[in-house]
Amino acid sequence: MMTRLLFLASTASFWIAVAWLWVGGGSDRPAPALSAAPGHTLAEVAKHNRPEDCWMAIRGQVYDFTTYLPQHPTPPQVILPSCGTDATRAYETKNVGRAHSPYADTLLAKYRLGPLKP
Repeated sequence: MMTRLLFLASTASFWIAVAWLWVGGGSDRPAPALSAAPGHTLAEVAKHNRPEDCWMAIRGQVYDFTTYLPQHPTPPQVILPSCGTDATRAYETKNVGRAHSPYADTLLAKYRLGPLKP
């Protein structure tokens, strides 16, 4: 009987200690601050304005098209002026008044970095 009481007391003590540590009782470190909202600013996008580092913002999302430039159906020179910019209008009109295909829209997900922050 004494062994059973000792077992129950030590088990209860263990779980109380775990709960105390879990809620932060065993730490004198401050709780971590909430991280800033995810995403990229247009100022950050603007730093990526070269063929070897090409980011664009399109419809409120940021994309890294660096590896896509050689695969694009038109010569890279057509896209390069949009690197480092909010290229929504250029994307939606191809700068000639025509929209990109639905297939192009599906490709965007592959190059998405995250939302554009205000």
